Amino acid sequence: MPQLLSVDKALAQILDDMQPLDSENVALAEALDRVIASDIAAPLDLPPFDNSAMDGYAIRHKDSVNASQQQPATLRVTQDIPAGAAPTSALQPGQAARIMTGAPIPPGCSAVAPVEDTNDNWRKRGNPALPEEVQVYSDYAFGANIRRKGENIERGATIMRAGTVIQPAEIGMLAAIGCARFAVVRKPKVVILSSGDELVDVHEALDAGKIRDTNSYALAGLIRQAGGIPIRLPIARDNLSDIRALYNRALGINPDMIISSAGVSVGAADLVREVMDELGDIDFWRINMRPGKPLAYGALQGIPFFGLPGNPVSTMVTFEVFVRPALAKLARRALRRKTLTATIAEDLRSDGRRSYNRVRLAREGACIVAHSTGSQSSGALMSMLLADGLAIIPEGQRLAPAGSELPVLLLRPFE
Repeated sequence: MPQLLSVDKALAQILDDMQPLDSENVALAEALDRVIASDIAAPLDLPPFDNSAMDGYAIRHKDSVNASQQQPATLRVTQDIPAGAAPTSALQPGQAARIMTGAPIPPGCSAVAPVEDTNDNWRKRGNPALPEEVQVYSDYAFGANIRRKGENIERGATIMRAGTVIQPAEIGMLAAIGCARFAVVRKPKVVILSSGDELVDVHEALDAGKIRDTNSYALAGLIRQAGGIPIRLPIARDNLSDIRALYNRALGINPDMIISSAGVSVGAADLVREVMDELGDIDFWRINMRPGKPLAYGALQGIPFFGLPGNPVSTMVTFEVFVRPALAKLARRALRRKTLTATIAEDLRSDGRRSYNRVRLAREGACIVAHSTGSQSSGALMSMLLADGLAIIPEGQRLAPAGSELPVLLLRPFE
């Protein structure tokens, strides 16, 4: 029997083969969760002009020296500057301008006195007519309550690097610099193949001997979660013409990756292998892991191909270990599941292969404790539904005793 290939060696080969995808332009409104393809520089200063950080009065700071409640500085009000308007004149000594937050400060202004630090409480009185004078009750330093041009971002500064995954804060900043369209990495298109006389689709009745095609739906969710575009094709029956037609249809879509499940284990029907041999260069690996020992990997007419094992848990675990990192490299994402260390609540056993045990996580005092989800059978899909993560027992270790610590690959956020 050939020696089992280590998980790390198999993953290294897979990642070495993956070539990052090209880019496409998208509108800002459609950019959430996309990956920026090239650095983005600011085409302007932010703020684009000196502006007020407060509702209040623009003043010359020297006019407020020693001002207090008992001895306020009394200034003549010469203009009103609402947000979106421009000053009409420069401030002269002894003058003030009523100003709103975000409005440009007038020439000569060196500080802004907040409205609550004056005798004019216009916000409570519904924005009355401009007063002739205003009293200022504090002494302000040069630049007080003024946001300077370029204080946030200077023109030409790089504000986002290639590889950044766009979130709401990035969208806000891109809007602020007027970036309506820009280059993002194209999402990987992934075709999902299913074949087998025993399979029926989710809407079909279960006759004797039939099972529903769960893997293609689970894979579609995993691919979408990883930033790809899943394309499910109809189930092919176990005959050479149907399987060949399915694979040719997949190639006709010109995807960035093709994934199938089942048909790659020892004793499986040879039809899938025969078609794969016709269309590409596929290796059949036996991986030193549990669940998920059989894996087909290679290329169909140059398109990366994964043949995952057929049991539902094996399909999902091998996706997490091999396919998700491959998709991350295609999409130029630093997308890896997080790993944390947890204390094992009960004995976990292995057959000596690297084992991925499904566990629930809980905070118990200062510790994160991992509890088994029950049956670790590769067909027990409920174990994945209940799992927060995969506790990893290293190669060569057959027992992880209760109380010991193991790394846990997270399947969902855990705080």
